[in-house]
Amino acid sequence: MLKQDEIFEELKNRIVRLDYEPGKILNEVEISEEFGVSRTPIRHAFQRLELHKLIQIVPRYGAQVPQIDFIRMKSLFELTMVLDPFAARLATDIINQDVIDELDELVERLKNYDMAVEYREAILDDEKFHEIILENCGNEWLQEILTGLHFHSERLWHYCNRFFESPEIFHDTLEPVVEAIKKRDADSAEKYARIHIEQFVGRIKSTLL
Repeated sequence: MLKQDEIFEELKNRIVRLDYEPGKILNEVEISEEFGVSRTPIRHAFQRLELHKLIQIVPRYGAQVPQIDFIRMKSLFELTMVLDPFAARLATDIINQDVIDELDELVERLKNYDMAVEYREAILDDEKFHEIILENCGNEWLQEILTGLHFHSERLWHYCNRFFESPEIFHDTLEPVVEAIKKRDADSAEKYARIHIEQFVGRIKSTLL
């Protein structure tokens, strides 16, 4: 039987990765039956998802996966464009060699993805890259804030798969971040982390807005 945290994680992943499409209604009873649990842990998971703005609970109706609001996403990226680079700056001084090696491996994988069939894998590795930086930034408040924001930015990555035909948008800016971290160059790590987000936002603006 799945634990409460595992239920939240599974539902969160389904929403972020668009297995539950925007606008879908989630039914407590159906999900509790699927997971073989009572409705109580599902209700608790729904409450956590609502706190992260990943569902909208409508009384007597159910929980609905929200549409992707590009105006709200603009506000989100205004935050991540400041906070993600700051996390990279902090991590530069304290991250160890084993973790740097892991970042190197992620960047190498990102260079070789066939975006036509492996777009989801590329997004997951991109998000893993950011998770590693956060886990090693030494600031738990920053980690908590950005983790919640990344749920939504990752969801947008999945939504926009048709606009990214090459993996270069991932590795061209993430590789310099790693190189800057190796040199303990916090200014450059922060700079390239910001460019990584700016390139994605620029592509979205040019194709969707």
